[in-house]
Amino acid sequence: MRIISADDVDAALDFPALTDALAEAFRGGVHAPPRHHHTIANDGTPDQTLLLMPAWNDRHMAVKLVAVTPDNGARALPAVMASVILMDKETGAQVALIDGARLTLWRTAAASALAARYLAPAEPDTLLMVGAGALAPFLVRAHLSVRPYKHVLFWNRSVEGAERLAEGLRADGHAAEAVATESLDAAVSKADVISCATLSTEPLIRGALLSQGTHVDLVGAFTPHMRESDDECVQRASLFVDTYAGALHEGGDLVQPIHAGLIERSHVRAELMDLVNGDHPGRTAEDEITLFKSTGASLEDLAAAALIAARCGL
Repeated sequence: MRIISADDVDAALDFPALTDALAEAFRGGVHAPPRHHHTIANDGTPDQTLLLMPAWNDRHMAVKLVAVTPDNGARALPAVMASVILMDKETGAQVALIDGARLTLWRTAAASALAARYLAPAEPDTLLMVGAGALAPFLVRAHLSVRPYKHVLFWNRSVEGAERLAEGLRADGHAAEAVATESLDAAVSKADVISCATLSTEPLIRGALLSQGTHVDLVGAFTPHMRESDDECVQRASLFVDTYAGALHEGGDLVQPIHAGLIERSHVRAELMDLVNGDHPGRTAEDEITLFKSTGASLEDLAAAALIAARCGL
């Protein structure tokens, strides 16, 4: 069994290829049972989450083990720790043990890129990244792989985090102007695409401030008690999800307004499988506000792990 490090993952992947691999996985042929989701209560510190995520197709099996520890930032550690075991489908032999935290960053951002292919405006000017965690730079680069942007704005509760991300994008030499902003509301009103990846339990994106034609990409709020958008944001937008099974049961941005009777399950127009198979066209008008809610899916892990293994010669 090959051990594949975070650096190996970075060397193996690029967003166009990974986004294509995810699209192929969502077209069908992958079995992905509901993930096992366990809350671990702690005295005096935030609850942790333990996830077990299996998937398989005719060539491979994979299981991802994830521990989410919200207060790891105070320890200078990432909130998400994970490993992915890739196995040969025919024999069950373990092929690779892959750094799951890095794989998760790549595949989560690639899922947002896949959605943006169908939902983002055709010629956006400004991308807003909300949050400065480990996922943020991956999301920005994933969105930049799908659409050209002239401006990228970064907002974080700590402006230092936003400035760090802006400097990182400038150091990459990307043509887009990268700037940290202190006013989230002002940035929301300017943005054509908003990507949000936080652990917030209170809404950050105010629907009243969204311009016509905006695409909102909500990646955080992976439990029913978390929230990144307010009710008006959800009510104004055409709603899309990565999977119905995940987003409608775990994503607080949709679970909460559905439970409150503000929207119905039928207001969610499609999942990624419908978009890639052509069963729904995605964005249908320039002035349409679209919202994509993702909570992650094990078929994404399998697709990413298989691509990594192939590019590592396994």
